[in-house]
Amino acid sequence: MTISDDRQFLASLFRAAVDAADPQTALLPHMPDRPKGRTVVVGAGKGAAQMAKAFEDLWGEPVEGVVVTRYGYRGPTRRIQVLEASHPVPDAAGLAASDALFTALQGLTEDDLVVALICGGGSSLLPSPPGELTLKDEQALNETLLASGAPISVMNAIRKQVSRIKGGRLAAAAYPARVVSLVVSDVPGDDPAQVASGPTVPDRVRLTDTRQLIESHRITLPHRIADYLKTAGEPPLPDDPMFARNQVKVIASAARSLEAAARHAETLGVPAVILSDAIEGEAKDVGQVHAAISRETRMKHRPFAPPVVILSGGETTVTLQNTGGRGGRNTEFLMAFAGKIETLDMVALAADTDGIDGSEDNAGAFADGTTWPRLRAMGQDPVAILAQHDAWTGFNALGDLYSPGPTGTNVNDFRAILIR
Repeated sequence: MTISDDRQFLASLFRAAVDAADPQTALLPHMPDRPKGRTVVVGAGKGAAQMAKAFEDLWGEPVEGVVVTRYGYRGPTRRIQVLEASHPVPDAAGLAASDALFTALQGLTEDDLVVALICGGGSSLLPSPPGELTLKDEQALNETLLASGAPISVMNAIRKQVSRIKGGRLAAAAYPARVVSLVVSDVPGDDPAQVASGPTVPDRVRLTDTRQLIESHRITLPHRIADYLKTAGEPPLPDDPMFARNQVKVIASAARSLEAAARHAETLGVPAVILSDAIEGEAKDVGQVHAAISRETRMKHRPFAPPVVILSGGETTVTLQNTGGRGGRNTEFLMAFAGKIETLDMVALAADTDGIDGSEDNAGAFADGTTWPRLRAMGQDPVAILAQHDAWTGFNALGDLYSPGPTGTNVNDFRAILIR
């Protein structure tokens, strides 16, 4: 195959992974029983509009409700209202959307059903600061967490303590109605309480646990947030009687999507291996580890025998250092990866399954053994690009960005490395 063919092959694996998390396909086996009373849909995340449309198509009438998604991700629905808000830093539209979700749950009875459609990105889309905190305080918190390099589970644990809607509080507002949460997981380990910071799924992380996480990860919170956490109330626990009739179902995940990609590769005659669906850590470090495994495979035929495509998922992080660089975690992963595989015959694709990596309009990029030499030939320094968290600029200059557009779902990062 040529490089172009290799990239088409890797892109087809990405599409197979995304298709496995298609809302309509994923929802069908998990549709709840119809209630005696009303059916109210609430939801949040980058794929919430597509999930709402799929639910309407499968459920029919009657149905009502409201979901919130990222700007530009709106989809056509008949009865469920779709609101848009900012991601990854919350805005006033998200604040209004949170209020709209609470309004949709008013006046429910035990005969009513609430269907919560939850997917990745919901944490930023649902600001709802408690006490005397403001939207500005929640924005400052999100910016601090995004720059901290902390794992998503740590960020969500903190977010839950500083919210009126996260950590199961939205489900509590629906009581006494039954709540069925249908979750597309974008978090390592597929804990539904972590997806979108669990607005309808409480967990057991207490305030004391959160304080320990803040200390152990050396996160310096904004002063008003830190002061609030000194006296904050606890979120509800999973064994609270108000949640006794509720159900939680993970309907799509990184694991299932990677398995679909592996099956697709093998139908095309390329053996596939899955390293893990839950890889976390600094993007550049994870990139270098993947490069080491790939080099060993290419040069010594261990731990895998080429030809092979190595797959992995999870969510890496980037600890920002105010460099002003443009680039998400997938392009940073690839830039670090490319620096360790120069001249070797392999091609990699890393992309976010929601179609957007960071704040730009690409999902990720392609990298190969020529990436760093080509950058140098253009007069660019790949070491400096990586240090400045500016991988987007480098891959854009090379014409190697991968931009499929919003996918309507989100099961975290997808990485595929084809080794000859």
